[in-house]
Order: sequence, then structure tokens, then C-alpha cells
Amino acid sequence: MTALLATQGLKAFYGDAQALFGVDFSLSQGEVVAIIGANGAGKSTLLKCLTGLVRAPREAVHFKGEAIGGLPPGEIVRRGLAMVPEGRRLFPSLSVEENLQMGGLTARKGPWNLKRVYELFPILAEKRDNPGTALSGGQQQMVALGRALMSNPDVLLCDELSLGLAPIVIHEIYAAMPTLVHEGMTVVIVEQDVTMAQRVSRRIYCLQEGRVSLQGRSDALTREQISQAYFGL
Repeated sequence: MTALLATQGLKAFYGDAQALFGVDFSLSQGEVVAIIGANGAGKSTLLKCLTGLVRAPREAVHFKGEAIGGLPPGEIVRRGLAMVPEGRRLFPSLSVEENLQMGGLTARKGPWNLKRVYELFPILAEKRDNPGTALSGGQQQMVALGRALMSNPDVLLCDELSLGLAPIVIHEIYAAMPTLVHEGMTVVIVEQDVTMAQRVSRRIYCLQEGRVSLQGRSDALTREQISQAYFGL
């Protein structure tokens, strides 16, 4: 099966410091793939390379059969890749609804619009006129996810959705995933909670110090395998 999104020998740098060392990654249509690893393993850097926020060699990243490494982030979003960034990165001067509308500026065709986002997260409809950053952490994460959905992406990249959130809020956010996948969306989740990562994904990649230390089906990998790959023990 031809990969929808893939990297081959991907290397990434921050100045002179190398963050990724030849990462091979692939994603097929309709999959949910989790990327796990300790802090500093390269998880967020990988997502940033996929979305153009960190420069990558053109041929090292392919999407829908075309090389996209190093393209401007706006161009990559217009092609159908959208990210929910770590820390949410909402616009503090904009309301909830205005933050959501920012995601729709790409004008890509698809099922997601304000009405659908409010159906997915009803609390956002109640707070649509509130400043986006005046919401709770969990509600802000819903806004960030809704903003990405408003661009009607083919692939949704989620960086640390559960970071700093209460368990009940995490459950509510992840409960939205089956709806997204059922409608044909493909999802990549960066997640430090290994149990959650295994529960919601089909396959897992574990990164350690900028390299893939383990990959496989989520339901086939043992805790011992994951711990060894995660910590390098």
C-alpha cells in the first residue's frame, strides 16, 4: 500500500544541533498512528518537519506521492496537513469563534465548519464570544483541535493533546477521535501517556534521541518492549 505521508532518512537540525537522525516514518490512509518517547526524543521536531515549521530536505518528506520537505507551512496546510500544536497557541486577542475561523482561511472543501465543530464540542458554542485564552486548558485544547479541523485536512497531526489536562477532559477530547476517523481522516498523535497511545492508535513509533527505536502494531507491542525502546534500557 502506498503511504499517504512518509519520511525517508529524515534529518533535522536546530542550528548546529542535530535533532533527528535518519527517521523513516509512514502513514496510510485512515490510520491513527501514535508517536511516543521521552522529552527531547524528537517527537515534536518530527511533526514540525512534516508541517514545514522546521526545514527538511525536499525529498525526505512525501505527501500524496509528492515531495514536500521544506515547503512553507501555509502551502503544506493548503495541501491537506494540519497540526494541533503543543501548548495550543491560540490567538489571545480573538474570541473562540474567531480562533476557529482562522482555521478555515485555507478554504479547502470538506465536512468541517463552525456548525460541525460546535456539534463535536458543544461547550465551545456556549463560549463562542469569549476570548479564546480565557477558557480552561481543556476547552482551549478543543478550540485548537477545532481550528485544525476547520482547514478540512486529510491528515491531522496532534502534538501532546493530553498535556496538563485532567483525566476527564482527556477522555472527552480523545472521544472525538472515532468520529474523525470514521469520516476518513488520518491522524498522528504525539503522546507521552503510553497507555492512551496504545488504546487509541493502530500503530506506534517510539523515538529515542532522534531515532526510531521501535515500531509496530499497538496491540502487539508489549510493555517490556516499549519500556526498553522508550528508556533505552
